[in-house]
Amino acid sequence: MRRIIGWQVLFFHNQPAKKPAKNSSVKSIGSTRLKRLFDFQFVDFLSAGMSTGQTTQLALHFSQPQRKTPFAQQISTFQEFGQPSRNLTTEVKTAGGEPRRIPTYVNEFWTAKQRAASRLQEISYRACFKPQLPRFFIERLTHPGDIVYDPFMGRGTTLVEAALLGRIPFGCDINPLSVFLTKPRLNPPALEQVASRLGEIDFADHDEWPEELLVFYHPETLKQIVALKKYLLRRTASGQLDSVDDWIRMVALNRLTGHSPGFFSVYTLPPNQAVSIQSQQKINLTRNQTPPERDVAKIILKKSRSLLSDLDAGLRLSLAKDHGRALFLTQPSSRTPQIPENSVSLVVTSPPFLDIVDYAGDNWLRCWFVGLDAKTVKLTVPGKLEKWQAAMTEVFRELHRVLKPGGHIAFEVGEVRGGKIKLEEAVLPCGIDAGLNPELILINDQEFTKTANCWGVDNNAKGTNTNRIVLFRG
Repeated sequence: MRRIIGWQVLFFHNQPAKKPAKNSSVKSIGSTRLKRLFDFQFVDFLSAGMSTGQTTQLALHFSQPQRKTPFAQQISTFQEFGQPSRNLTTEVKTAGGEPRRIPTYVNEFWTAKQRAASRLQEISYRACFKPQLPRFFIERLTHPGDIVYDPFMGRGTTLVEAALLGRIPFGCDINPLSVFLTKPRLNPPALEQVASRLGEIDFADHDEWPEELLVFYHPETLKQIVALKKYLLRRTASGQLDSVDDWIRMVALNRLTGHSPGFFSVYTLPPNQAVSIQSQQKINLTRNQTPPERDVAKIILKKSRSLLSDLDAGLRLSLAKDHGRALFLTQPSSRTPQIPENSVSLVVTSPPFLDIVDYAGDNWLRCWFVGLDAKTVKLTVPGKLEKWQAAMTEVFRELHRVLKPGGHIAFEVGEVRGGKIKLEEAVLPCGIDAGLNPELILINDQEFTKTANCWGVDNNAKGTNTNRIVLFRG
């Protein structure tokens, strides 16, 4: 049984239809098309990866969302993984100097011990959180059909998780690559469609020859990459690019460079960024390596098989239901007039921290592949705390506008600069100044037994083993 968009769906294989009990909410439907009574949208079995021969009956349970225990109570009493939450208090001052005391809870709220995330999430990206983080909040703070928004969507972790749970995903990022990496996974093709399309592409048809890229690729591999780039740009220009092409481009972007035979390149840095030509020359020299020949189509198909491996019929139905209502924006998240006021039920996000981000340096190869000039992307992260706070305050004001009354913002931050700055303390005045109410701070500690300092959490000397989330309410 799987809950999908307010339904519970049961598949009966080769079983006779059972008459529902009197006054039951169960609807037995033998047709290969479903009609949702609420909005009169149709979902086709075939578009969801099922065939009519696979299923003889579909039972829909129309159920109302159950009333939930208040979130703060859930967190304060949480002990799903064996440890009770530690209840602390964080003291901060608003921009006007007013003291505020915020309840703070430390526990292992999500863990590697629980069920693994969907394979659909296995796309590499710099500084991304685990899918269990947005799922934790989506399951507890929203209902099917609600809008879940990430204003710094990155690789789209929040959006994919929202869609898998039957919510409507909205996302924004100033990085244009974010849409390329996210949108195809909300409307995934069947593996057979990917294989068929790859068979139609002429991987010998190329005009461009960027010889400098031979530090990454074998000549035959580079020919295939350039041919694929030409095909995708031609399809885009002619308006023929479809969801299967989108998927192939997304997988190719993620396979351009990496540190194993599952990537197109010779050994290099992990696939969330590309080193310079000069740096790769040094890596090749140090490792005494030359790029081996790779089969681009086979690598794309293999990765596709992995990404799609746990998408059953129920999950495909959930994704198919609302992918047309998803919203993707490529612009600053402080100005999103496309999002209506009072429309978003939950925001789950992690903003850029106080780091100097070299967008062109990290993404030059990916941008080259999709036909973008990385130098034109104006991605800046303030290096000074005061400027960062000012930027976040503007984002919070916009989030306050789009958030439903009573809606929530789960804002994930962390320690930076060796633990000298705790961004959760820095971000609280920003949200308060924007008119939001801070409800609590949740600290997910992966090694709960290591407790020290004011948080009750012992971090490594560099970085942190914890997720720190400030929860605001509109």
